[in-house]
Amino acid sequence: MYFKSFFDEQLAHMSYLIGCQKTGEAIVIDPARDVEPYLEVAKKEGFKLHAAAETHIHADYLSGARELAHLYNTKLFMSDEGDKDWKYQYISEYDHELLKEGSAFSIGNVHFDVIHTPGHTPESISFVLTDKGGGANEPMGIFTGDFLFVGDVGRPDLLEKAAGVAGTSETGGKQLFQSLQKVGKLPEFLQVWPAHGAGSSCGKSLGAVPVSTLGYEKKFNWAFQIKEEKQLLDELLAGQPEPPKYFAQMKKLNKIGPELLNKEKTPKASLPLNHGEVLVDTRPAAEFEKGHVKGSLNLPYNGSFTNWAGWLLDYETNIVLIVKEEENLLNVKKSLQSIGLDQVTGYLLPEDIGQELEEGYESISAEKAKKLLDKEDFYLIDVRYQNEWDDGHIPGAHHHMLGNLEDQLNEIPKDKKIITHCKSGARSAIGTSLLQAKGFKNVLNLEGGFSDWQKEGLPVKKD
Repeated sequence: MYFKSFFDEQLAHMSYLIGCQKTGEAIVIDPARDVEPYLEVAKKEGFKLHAAAETHIHADYLSGARELAHLYNTKLFMSDEGDKDWKYQYISEYDHELLKEGSAFSIGNVHFDVIHTPGHTPESISFVLTDKGGGANEPMGIFTGDFLFVGDVGRPDLLEKAAGVAGTSETGGKQLFQSLQKVGKLPEFLQVWPAHGAGSSCGKSLGAVPVSTLGYEKKFNWAFQIKEEKQLLDELLAGQPEPPKYFAQMKKLNKIGPELLNKEKTPKASLPLNHGEVLVDTRPAAEFEKGHVKGSLNLPYNGSFTNWAGWLLDYETNIVLIVKEEENLLNVKKSLQSIGLDQVTGYLLPEDIGQELEEGYESISAEKAKKLLDKEDFYLIDVRYQNEWDDGHIPGAHHHMLGNLEDQLNEIPKDKKIITHCKSGARSAIGTSLLQAKGFKNVLNLEGGFSDWQKEGLPVKKD
């Protein structure tokens, strides 16, 4: 058997390619939309991508299952659990097999048994792998999707918070409790292969280690330590971070079938933009801060780029990118496409914007911020998550989480100077650029954020 994992750092997404070396067939579990890495490995190792399988209808990225089926005739193995609202609507176009509790299938001599593991979503299934080609008569591991992570379990509240399906948080929590009991009876030597690692919004405390064992999780994963359904439900729903706005769109698109990727080359754009596009500047905040195109939004291309693009960009408005170098364009586009933001209509380089700059903003220290707040009537904005705010915040601050900031602009006074802050200064730099783009010009960014404020021993308040 051949086994390889793939990790998307921006989405904290894990996917897997498993091949039978005797028959030359391979399957991809929970494929990302960019299928090129799987094709490259398959070609290098001499495999045909025979199949793709999904553990559930994903909410945090666009699946590559349709791309593989359409372009490479891969067979799709998909869940048939859950009610009519949780059925794939596009798979009738392709060779496919629907799976339920007790289903089984093989790729060459690699065998998969299907377990229904609802909780994160109603249709969630897990795949138990046995390498029969290697002579095994017991399973090696389990692909758990978003049901069981290293150190955590999938959150049951996404359908209610992101997709607006009322009452599903409690139902999902109860189902997850039962799924843990079921999986907990499997052999403890099983390796656990989840669909996400640390940084994913599909849980609240995912571990950074990519793989674990069921025995280890039963011993140290907090969810396995709880023996009462009500207690697990309370713990699951407490302190979950806000789900990004784009999650509802991902659920919808993965259910009806993602659009096939457009491989056309992106043309150079020119300023000023005249067709209502949003101009996204992907340069580091330190460069944007010095000067930028009026009305542009700064989303630095780093590990959190995709998350904040999903929060702050919409699916109806065309996007023009400013990229630091032409070589960066393809990677930025792939990151946007991974969550369905396909409408990139042009790009610019820094040398293309030299004559169109407006004055940037100033970043200030915690000490200077305290002096300004003591002397003048500033409006202090905290853009951190709710749980961060609840743990402690600067007295007098106003909470406008970055992902909701644009929706709350009418609450922000235009006649006051503004200071923005987050934990370290990175998210608040994005918030500062958004405020400037929306006409708030007297904006300062707290460099070092709340962390530096605390280090200076400055006052902190808890509500």
